[in-house]
Amino acid sequence: MKTSHIVRYLIFITLGVLVLLFKKYYSGPYAELFYCYGSNFSISFAIYYIARLGLRYLPSPKLLSVAGSLLVVELFELTNGLGVMSNVYDPWDYLANTLGITLAFGIDMLLKEPPQE
Repeated sequence: MKTSHIVRYLIFITLGVLVLLFKKYYSGPYAELFYCYGSNFSISFAIYYIARLGLRYLPSPKLLSVAGSLLVVELFELTNGLGVMSNVYDPWDYLANTLGITLAFGIDMLLKEPPQE
């Protein structure tokens, strides 16, 4: 995998984390909705790219990244933060997680696939 692709993934991971960190400052349209579900969406987006980095040499890395990241974020919701963080259960979080991963996967599908080494 080219260094440029790794840098791209790191940029997307950073973007997801930054949205999480600065969501409380957002005051535009749908601010309440963004405040409630922006964390789920942005972290799920970032976790997809973390999975892409870790699974890049396996067969079907994009599909494994979708499956792995969905498993991680949905188990996090199901187990109330894996007992590590406090988490308020909200069934809409599952949708926000799925949409974050779907966006990440969609972007990944649009971008040129790096050649296998």
